[in-house]
Amino acid sequence: MTVSFVGAGPGAADLLTVRAVRLLGRADLVLYPGTYLDPEVLEHCAPSARLVDTQDLDLDRIVDLLVAADRAGEDVCRLTSGDPSLYSAVAEQTARLDRAGVPWQIVPGVPAYAAAAAVVGRELTAPVVAQSVVLTRTQARSTAMPDTESLAAFAATRATLVLHLAITRTRVLMEELVAEYGADCPVVVVYRATQPDQLVLTGTVATIADAVEEAGLRQAAIILVGRALAPRDAGESFLYSPGRERRGSG
Repeated sequence: MTVSFVGAGPGAADLLTVRAVRLLGRADLVLYPGTYLDPEVLEHCAPSARLVDTQDLDLDRIVDLLVAADRAGEDVCRLTSGDPSLYSAVAEQTARLDRAGVPWQIVPGVPAYAAAAAVVGRELTAPVVAQSVVLTRTQARSTAMPDTESLAAFAATRATLVLHLAITRTRVLMEELVAEYGADCPVVVVYRATQPDQLVLTGTVATIADAVEEAGLRQAAIILVGRALAPRDAGESFLYSPGRERRGSG
């Protein structure tokens, strides 16, 4: 038997991969993050599956459930929001499973930032404007950030910035970013991207905090910052340029 860490995507039940749906359909035990997941995702599970919401469980209890299920010969799906490669606590869970001799695998999912960009119809890398994307978070009541990963250092690149787990600190963060990005730089906040209660807020570095506070957002939101979010007035990619030499030409 295998424990599968499965990316549940941004929340919409039809944004799971085919592999994820197949694994959910045959899992005996499914652990899921109830805070972030649209309940419709669980409709992919078998009627006989045991469903456990992990939002009130600590790491020890979660791993105990995974190990016990494996010992009982059960297939297990451990759902994560978005994609397991970002802020999913997969590293510490799999380390403990290794020590317990429990096999595991990772199934990727649609990351929340990609869903947010799709919702607002923007490419995060725009020719001439921004060719890099920084995925990061901020520290409040959470794990400390490395000294080399300050928001100021990332802001100096002026790349498109994606802030996770940061919505309650929007005003402070915008104050840190204004020097590099400018007060008029576009900002988009997407709450529960692709889910029924999705909310999109648009503004600038100077105005977005007011909108977030008025909406009362406290969790499950992605903040996108950067000039690539502006209306499409940038240059065009060299990839499809008529002047680019292509194989078979000439």
